[in-house]
Amino acid sequence: MHLHAKTDSEVTSSMAASSPPRAAYYVQSPSHDDGENKTAASSFHSSPAASPPRSLGNHSRESSSSRFSAAKSGSSRRTAAAAGGDGKGGVAAGRGGGGGGRRSPWMKEAAIEEEGLLMEDDDADDGGGGGGGFAALPRRWRYALGFVGAFFALFFFFALILWGASHNQKPVVSINSITFHNFVIQAGTDASLVPTELSTVNATVRMTFRNTGSFFGVHVTAEPVTLYYYQLLMASGNVKYFYQSRKSSRHVAVAVVGDKVPLYGGGSGLSSTPVKGAPPAPVPLQLAVRFRSRAFVLGKLVKPKFLTNVQCSVRLDVAKLGKPVSLNKACSLV
Repeated sequence: MHLHAKTDSEVTSSMAASSPPRAAYYVQSPSHDDGENKTAASSFHSSPAASPPRSLGNHSRESSSSRFSAAKSGSSRRTAAAAGGDGKGGVAAGRGGGGGGRRSPWMKEAAIEEEGLLMEDDDADDGGGGGGGFAALPRRWRYALGFVGAFFALFFFFALILWGASHNQKPVVSINSITFHNFVIQAGTDASLVPTELSTVNATVRMTFRNTGSFFGVHVTAEPVTLYYYQLLMASGNVKYFYQSRKSSRHVAVAVVGDKVPLYGGGSGLSSTPVKGAPPAPVPLQLAVRFRSRAFVLGKLVKPKFLTNVQCSVRLDVAKLGKPVSLNKACSLV
Protein backbone atom coordinates (compact mmCIF):
# COMPACT_ATOMS: atom_id res chain seq x y z
CA MET A 1 0.00 0.00 0.00
CA HIS A 2 1.18 3.37 -0.90
CA LEU A 3 0.18 5.98 1.66
CA HIS A 4 0.68 9.56 0.63
CA ALA A 5 0.04 12.67 2.66
CA LYS A 6 -2.75 14.97 1.54
CA THR A 7 -1.88 18.48 0.70
CA ASP A 8 -3.49 21.51 2.38
CA SER A 9 -5.60 22.33 -0.64
CA GLU A 10 -7.04 18.82 -0.79
CA VAL A 11 -7.90 18.90 2.94
CA THR A 12 -9.65 22.23 2.55
CA SER A 13 -11.66 21.13 -0.47
CA SER A 14 -12.71 17.88 1.24
CA MET A 15 -13.93 19.78 4.31
CA ALA A 16 -15.89 22.12 2.16
CA ALA A 17 -17.49 19.24 0.25
CA SER A 18 -18.37 17.21 3.33
CA SER A 19 -19.67 20.02 5.58
CA PRO A 20 -23.35 21.04 5.15
CA PRO A 21 -24.14 24.52 3.86
CA ARG A 22 -24.19 27.06 6.67
CA ALA A 23 -26.33 30.13 7.17
CA ALA A 24 -24.89 33.37 5.96
CA TYR A 25 -25.54 36.54 7.99
CA TYR A 26 -25.44 40.02 6.54
CA VAL A 27 -25.09 43.06 8.87
CA GLN A 28 -25.45 46.56 7.51
CA SER A 29 -25.03 49.63 9.73
CA PRO A 30 -25.31 52.82 7.69
CA SER A 31 -25.25 56.18 9.46
CA HIS A 32 -28.55 58.11 9.59
CA ASP A 33 -29.06 61.45 7.88
CA ASP A 34 -29.68 63.38 11.13
CA GLY A 35 -26.33 62.39 12.60
CA GLU A 36 -27.60 59.83 15.08
CA ASN A 37 -26.10 56.34 14.98
CA LYS A 38 -28.96 53.89 14.54
CA THR A 39 -28.22 50.21 13.91
CA ALA A 40 -30.67 47.76 12.42
CA ALA A 41 -29.61 44.18 12.10
CA SER A 42 -31.31 41.83 9.68
CA SER A 43 -30.64 38.14 9.47
CA PHE A 44 -31.33 36.17 6.34
CA HIS A 45 -30.88 32.43 5.91
CA SER A 46 -29.52 31.47 2.51
CA SER A 47 -30.72 28.17 1.18
CA PRO A 48 -28.39 25.92 -0.78
CA ALA A 49 -30.50 26.54 -3.88
CA ALA A 50 -30.14 30.31 -3.60
CA SER A 51 -26.41 30.44 -2.93
CA PRO A 52 -23.84 27.73 -3.73
CA PRO A 53 -21.60 26.50 -0.91
CA ARG A 54 -18.40 28.40 -0.47
CA SER A 55 -15.32 27.80 1.55
CA LEU A 56 -14.80 29.40 4.90
CA GLY A 57 -12.16 31.71 3.56
CA ASN A 58 -14.32 32.92 0.71
CA HIS A 59 -17.25 33.47 3.09
CA SER A 60 -15.23 35.70 5.41
CA ARG A 61 -13.88 37.68 2.50
CA GLU A 62 -17.41 38.11 1.11
CA SER A 63 -18.76 39.33 4.48
CA SER A 64 -15.98 41.91 4.73
CA SER A 65 -16.59 43.15 1.21
CA SER A 66 -20.38 43.34 1.79
CA ARG A 67 -19.88 45.46 4.93
CA PHE A 68 -17.55 47.77 3.07
CA SER A 69 -19.88 48.10 0.07
CA ALA A 70 -22.93 48.70 2.37
CA ALA A 71 -21.10 51.46 4.28
CA LYS A 72 -20.01 52.98 1.00
CA SER A 73 -23.59 52.80 -0.31
CA GLY A 74 -24.92 54.56 2.86
CA SER A 75 -22.35 57.36 2.52
CA SER A 76 -23.26 57.76 -1.15
CA ARG A 77 -26.96 58.13 -0.25
CA ARG A 78 -26.15 60.78 2.37
CA THR A 79 -24.05 62.69 -0.13
CA ALA A 80 -26.86 62.60 -2.71
CA ALA A 81 -29.49 63.76 -0.16
CA ALA A 82 -27.27 66.63 1.06
CA ALA A 83 -26.63 67.81 -2.51
CA GLY A 84 -30.41 68.06 -3.02
CA GLY A 85 -30.37 65.87 -6.09
CA ASP A 86 -33.54 64.73 -7.82
CA GLY A 87 -34.63 61.20 -8.67
CA LYS A 88 -31.87 60.78 -11.26
CA GLY A 89 -29.19 61.85 -8.82
CA GLY A 90 -30.51 59.39 -6.25
CA VAL A 91 -30.34 56.59 -8.80
CA ALA A 92 -26.79 57.52 -9.72
CA ALA A 93 -25.75 57.56 -6.09
CA GLY A 94 -27.32 54.18 -5.53
CA ARG A 95 -25.48 52.77 -8.50
CA GLY A 96 -22.21 54.33 -7.42
CA GLY A 97 -22.62 52.95 -3.92
CA GLY A 98 -22.53 49.40 -5.20
CA GLY A 99 -18.76 49.54 -5.53
CA GLY A 100 -18.81 48.12 -9.07
CA GLY A 101 -19.44 44.58 -7.87
CA ARG A 102 -22.58 42.53 -8.36
CA ARG A 103 -24.96 42.25 -5.41
CA SER A 104 -26.95 39.12 -4.86
CA PRO A 105 -30.78 39.33 -4.53
CA TRP A 106 -30.78 38.59 -0.81
CA MET A 107 -28.32 41.44 -0.18
CA LYS A 108 -30.59 43.89 -2.04
CA GLU A 109 -33.57 42.66 -0.04
CA ALA A 110 -31.68 43.18 3.21
CA ALA A 111 -30.81 46.77 2.27
CA ILE A 112 -34.46 47.55 1.38
CA GLU A 113 -35.77 46.14 4.68
CA GLU A 114 -33.19 48.05 6.69
CA GLU A 115 -34.17 51.31 4.99
CA GLY A 116 -37.80 50.57 5.91
CA LEU A 117 -36.84 50.07 9.55
CA LEU A 118 -34.94 53.35 9.59
CA MET A 119 -37.94 55.20 8.12
CA GLU A 120 -40.19 53.74 10.85
CA ASP A 121 -37.73 54.99 13.46
CA ASP A 122 -37.87 58.47 11.91
CA ASP A 123 -41.67 58.46 12.05
CA ALA A 124 -41.61 57.41 15.70
CA ASP A 125 -39.14 60.19 16.57
CA ASP A 126 -41.21 62.82 14.74
CA GLY A 127 -44.38 61.78 16.62
CA GLY A 128 -46.11 60.82 13.38
CA GLY A 129 -47.30 57.44 14.57
CA GLY A 130 -49.71 56.65 17.36
CA GLY A 131 -52.80 58.24 18.73
CA GLY A 132 -53.01 61.63 20.37
CA GLY A 133 -55.56 63.84 22.04
CA PHE A 134 -58.36 62.05 23.90
CA ALA A 135 -57.05 58.56 23.08
CA ALA A 136 -53.67 59.38 24.63
CA LEU A 137 -55.21 60.10 28.05
CA PRO A 138 -55.21 57.44 30.77
CA ARG A 139 -58.28 55.25 31.00
CA ARG A 140 -59.38 56.74 34.33
CA TRP A 141 -59.26 60.26 32.91
CA ARG A 142 -61.28 59.19 29.90
CA TYR A 143 -63.90 57.60 32.14
CA ALA A 144 -64.04 60.73 34.30
CA LEU A 145 -64.43 63.05 31.29
CA GLY A 146 -67.11 60.79 29.82
CA PHE A 147 -69.01 60.80 33.11
CA VAL A 148 -68.85 64.61 33.37
CA GLY A 149 -70.00 65.02 29.78
CA ALA A 150 -72.92 62.63 30.28
CA PHE A 151 -73.91 64.43 33.50
CA PHE A 152 -74.01 67.84 31.82
CA ALA A 153 -75.94 66.43 28.86
CA LEU A 154 -78.59 64.93 31.15
CA PHE A 155 -78.74 68.11 33.23
CA PHE A 156 -79.27 70.24 30.12
CA PHE A 157 -81.96 67.87 28.86
CA PHE A 158 -83.73 67.97 32.24
CA ALA A 159 -83.57 71.78 32.33
CA LEU A 160 -85.01 71.94 28.82
CA ILE A 161 -87.93 69.76 29.89
CA LEU A 162 -88.61 71.99 32.91
CA TRP A 163 -88.46 75.12 30.76
CA GLY A 164 -90.98 73.72 28.29
CA ALA A 165 -93.30 72.48 31.02
CA SER A 166 -93.23 75.76 32.95
CA HIS A 167 -94.14 77.85 29.90
CA ASN A 168 -97.42 75.98 29.58
CA GLN A 169 -98.48 76.97 33.11
CA LYS A 170 -99.07 80.71 32.83
CA PRO A 171 -100.64 82.71 35.66
CA VAL A 172 -104.27 83.75 35.27
CA VAL A 173 -105.56 87.24 36.14
CA SER A 174 -109.26 87.89 36.58
CA ILE A 175 -110.77 91.36 37.02
CA ASN A 176 -113.76 90.90 39.29
CA SER A 177 -115.28 94.32 39.81
CA ILE A 178 -114.75 98.05 40.07
CA THR A 179 -116.35 100.41 42.54
CA PHE A 180 -116.48 104.16 41.89
CA HIS A 181 -116.50 106.15 45.09
CA ASN A 182 -116.25 109.67 43.70
CA PHE A 183 -116.44 111.44 40.37
CA VAL A 184 -116.20 115.25 40.01
CA ILE A 185 -115.77 117.51 36.99
CA GLN A 186 -114.98 121.13 37.91
CA ALA A 187 -113.38 124.24 36.44
CA GLY A 188 -109.86 125.20 37.52
CA THR A 189 -106.30 125.75 36.37
CA ASP A 190 -103.36 123.44 35.85
CA ALA A 191 -99.88 123.80 37.38
CA SER A 192 -99.00 126.56 34.93
CA LEU A 193 -102.23 128.45 35.75
CA VAL A 194 -103.87 127.62 32.42
CA PRO A 195 -107.70 127.61 32.80
CA THR A 196 -109.21 124.18 32.09
CA GLU A 197 -111.60 121.64 33.46
CA LEU A 198 -110.32 119.29 36.14
CA SER A 199 -111.41 115.70 36.77
CA THR A 200 -111.34 113.81 40.08
CA VAL A 201 -111.93 110.06 40.15
CA ASN A 202 -111.69 107.68 43.08
CA ALA A 203 -112.30 103.94 42.51
CA THR A 204 -111.32 100.51 43.75
CA VAL A 205 -110.51 97.63 41.40
CA ARG A 206 -110.73 94.10 42.73
CA MET A 207 -109.01 91.24 40.95
CA THR A 208 -107.78 87.69 41.47
CA PHE A 209 -104.29 86.43 40.66
CA ARG A 210 -103.91 82.65 40.33
CA ASN A 211 -100.66 80.76 39.89
CA THR A 212 -101.29 77.60 37.86
CA GLY A 213 -97.71 76.30 38.21
CA SER A 214 -97.62 72.86 39.77
CA PHE A 215 -93.93 72.87 40.75
CA PHE A 216 -92.86 76.53 41.01
CA GLY A 217 -93.87 79.82 42.61
CA VAL A 218 -93.81 83.22 40.90
CA HIS A 219 -92.58 86.68 41.83
CA VAL A 220 -95.20 89.20 40.71
CA THR A 221 -94.91 92.89 39.85
CA ALA A 222 -97.36 95.03 37.94
CA GLU A 223 -97.48 98.24 36.00
CA PRO A 224 -99.90 100.92 37.23
CA VAL A 225 -103.58 100.10 36.80
CA THR A 226 -104.99 102.85 34.60
CA LEU A 227 -108.35 104.35 33.66
CA TYR A 228 -108.49 106.12 30.27
CA TYR A 229 -111.14 108.30 28.74
CA TYR A 230 -110.23 107.64 25.12
CA GLN A 231 -106.60 108.81 25.04
CA LEU A 232 -106.87 110.90 28.20
CA LEU A 233 -105.58 109.41 31.47
CA MET A 234 -108.18 109.88 34.19
CA ALA A 235 -106.76 107.85 37.14
CA SER A 236 -104.12 105.27 38.04
CA GLY A 237 -103.09 103.00 40.92
CA ASN A 238 -100.10 100.81 41.87
CA VAL A 239 -99.94 97.12 42.76
CA LYS A 240 -97.38 96.12 45.38
CA TYR A 241 -94.91 93.33 44.74
CA PHE A 242 -95.86 89.90 46.06
CA TYR A 243 -94.85 86.26 45.80
CA GLN A 244 -97.38 83.63 44.85
CA SER A 245 -96.68 79.99 45.70
CA ARG A 246 -97.50 77.09 43.42
CA LYS A 247 -101.13 76.14 42.81
CA SER A 248 -102.52 79.06 44.82
CA SER A 249 -104.36 82.32 44.31
CA ARG A 250 -104.92 85.64 46.03
CA HIS A 251 -107.33 88.56 45.85
CA VAL A 252 -105.85 91.96 45.09
CA ALA A 253 -107.55 95.30 45.66
CA VAL A 254 -106.08 98.40 44.02
CA ALA A 255 -107.08 101.99 44.68
CA VAL A 256 -107.26 103.90 41.40
CA VAL A 257 -107.20 107.63 41.99
CA GLY A 258 -107.07 110.70 39.79
CA ASP A 259 -106.99 114.04 41.63
CA LYS A 260 -107.76 117.20 39.64
CA VAL A 261 -106.46 115.89 36.34
CA PRO A 262 -106.46 118.63 33.63
CA LEU A 263 -108.70 117.77 30.68
CA TYR A 264 -107.63 120.62 28.31
CA GLY A 265 -110.88 120.56 26.39
CA GLY A 266 -110.77 116.80 25.93
CA GLY A 267 -113.64 116.29 28.36
CA SER A 268 -115.91 119.08 27.25
CA GLY A 269 -118.89 116.73 27.18
CA LEU A 270 -118.25 115.34 30.66
CA SER A 271 -120.41 116.27 33.61
CA SER A 272 -120.76 114.99 37.13
CA THR A 273 -123.83 116.98 38.19
CA PRO A 274 -127.45 116.58 37.10
CA VAL A 275 -128.55 118.76 34.23
CA LYS A 276 -132.12 120.08 34.61
CA GLY A 277 -132.91 117.37 37.09
CA ALA A 278 -131.65 114.61 34.79
CA PRO A 279 -128.61 112.54 35.81
CA PRO A 280 -125.50 112.95 33.64
CA ALA A 281 -124.74 110.44 30.93
CA PRO A 282 -122.47 107.47 31.81
CA VAL A 283 -118.79 108.00 30.99
CA PRO A 284 -117.09 105.27 28.92
CA LEU A 285 -113.69 104.35 30.35
CA GLN A 286 -110.98 101.81 29.55
CA LEU A 287 -109.34 99.86 32.39
CA ALA A 288 -105.88 98.38 31.69
CA VAL A 289 -103.91 95.98 33.91
CA ARG A 290 -100.46 94.48 33.16
CA PHE A 291 -98.79 91.89 35.40
CA ARG A 292 -95.19 90.65 35.12
CA SER A 293 -94.42 87.30 36.72
CA ARG A 294 -91.11 85.44 36.95
CA ALA A 295 -90.45 81.93 38.23
CA PHE A 296 -87.13 80.43 39.32
CA VAL A 297 -87.68 76.78 38.48
CA LEU A 298 -84.06 75.56 38.62
CA GLY A 299 -82.26 78.33 40.44
CA LYS A 300 -81.24 81.02 38.01
CA LEU A 301 -80.72 78.57 35.14
CA VAL A 302 -84.41 78.08 34.31
CA LYS A 303 -86.40 81.24 35.04
CA PRO A 304 -89.43 81.64 32.75
CA LYS A 305 -91.10 85.03 32.55
CA PHE A 306 -94.82 85.65 32.01
CA LEU A 307 -96.59 88.80 30.86
CA THR A 308 -100.34 89.15 31.33
CA ASN A 309 -102.29 92.06 29.82
CA VAL A 310 -105.96 92.59 30.62
CA GLN A 311 -108.24 95.29 29.28
CA CYS A 312 -111.82 96.01 30.43
CA SER A 313 -114.54 98.28 29.16
CA VAL A 314 -116.08 100.24 32.05
CA ARG A 315 -119.03 102.63 32.21
CA LEU A 316 -118.90 105.21 35.01
CA ASP A 317 -122.45 105.90 36.09
CA VAL A 318 -122.89 108.63 38.66
CA ALA A 319 -126.17 107.06 39.77
CA LYS A 320 -124.23 103.91 40.88
CA LEU A 321 -121.49 105.48 42.93
CA GLY A 322 -120.43 103.29 45.83
CA LYS A 323 -121.77 100.13 44.22
CA PRO A 324 -119.47 97.44 42.73
CA VAL A 325 -119.77 96.94 39.01
CA SER A 326 -119.07 93.42 37.81
CA LEU A 327 -116.41 93.10 35.09
CA ASN A 328 -116.41 89.32 34.62
CA LYS A 329 -117.74 89.59 31.08
CA ALA A 330 -116.23 92.97 30.23
CA CYS A 331 -112.54 92.02 30.17
CA SER A 332 -110.28 90.33 27.65
CA LEU A 333 -106.64 89.30 27.40
CA VAL A 334 -104.46 91.31 25.06
